[in-house]
Amino acid sequence: MNRTRRAWQCGAWRWMSRCGLLLLFSNSVFSNSALADWSAVNMPEGVTAISRDVYDLHMLIFYICVVIGILVFGAMILSMLMHRKSIGAKPASFHENTRLEIAWTIIPILILVAMAVPATSTLRSMYDASESDIDIEVRGYQWKWQYTYLADGSSNPAEDSDSTIQFMSVLRTPQDEIDNIASKGEHYLLDVDKPLVIPINKRIRFLITAQDVIHAFWVPAFAVKKDAVPGFIHEAWTVVDEPGIYRGQCAELCGKNHGFMPIVVQAVEQQEYDAWIVERREEAKIAYATFGREWTMDELLSKGEAVYTQNCVVCHQSDGKGLPPAFPALAGQGLAVGLLTEHADIVLHGKAGTAMQAFGVQLNAAELAAVITYERNAWGNDTGDSIQPKEVNALLSGSE
Repeated sequence: MNRTRRAWQCGAWRWMSRCGLLLLFSNSVFSNSALADWSAVNMPEGVTAISRDVYDLHMLIFYICVVIGILVFGAMILSMLMHRKSIGAKPASFHENTRLEIAWTIIPILILVAMAVPATSTLRSMYDASESDIDIEVRGYQWKWQYTYLADGSSNPAEDSDSTIQFMSVLRTPQDEIDNIASKGEHYLLDVDKPLVIPINKRIRFLITAQDVIHAFWVPAFAVKKDAVPGFIHEAWTVVDEPGIYRGQCAELCGKNHGFMPIVVQAVEQQEYDAWIVERREEAKIAYATFGREWTMDELLSKGEAVYTQNCVVCHQSDGKGLPPAFPALAGQGLAVGLLTEHADIVLHGKAGTAMQAFGVQLNAAELAAVITYERNAWGNDTGDSIQPKEVNALLSGSE
């Protein structure tokens, strides 16, 4: 009898200890600070109808999993406590229970159906990119995005192809922040020089592809995430309800600078969007008109430095010394002080088997002429060479 009583007391003590630990754990988990941090670790709700549907689906599945977890682990814990050997419980011996087997087959099927119906409805909506107001081609490059407005949805459509809106969106985070020389900014690695601008309450269709390797266009607030695959076009869509700036990034491991490929979308009112479209069209017309004129050396060097900083500095460094052997130096050696035609050919068409991209499909003629001229006259190169946008246009035309 004493042995049985001691066993019961030890079992009760262990049970009380476990309850105390469970109470401490629950207090820490469900404290005010923990609940306040819940929104930071949970999936964001987003700013579009489809993103809210995805959020609701996520929470539905989450709560189903919580209920299943409570029932399963509750039954396990209860069984271990109430039927343990220390309190004299004897194990039952039984085989086969038809009703139980039918129950544990039917109940999971009903649970899966309950999850599949809303999931299927949400997926159908996500994949339906028809009846768009604005079509935008999104093309991934290592490591930047190019946006082309195929149908811009403005109140005054463009009358000629010279005013087509197309631009590259490049990381704007200063190199000093990346190198830990300066303190990190608020939007470290998530800011760009030219954001994608769209109007609110309009159905935007994204036609997503890539020029070189596989990328992924991901904006969490829109519930948009699609692979950008060379040679294929994938569709996605969004309707943004609220003006604001929404950030995302490439979600595919696309190379050494994968982490430097952010996406910034600025959603604005229709009136502001129309004004932005007019401004971009005028810039496109001006840029097109400048291709035929003669640029001064100072103009080319000034423009070239900006283009180099945006597109070349990560690989070839701000001082032109590069990161050999993967990224050769340009200061005082190599193509930058060699034949101008060979230098231009590499910049325009890239070099197969290396990280050197073909910038002829990324930059306009003025930008290409400026950066080539800059590289040949920076860091003490002083070749005195220059190339004009019209000459670049001729080289591009001859390669087509």
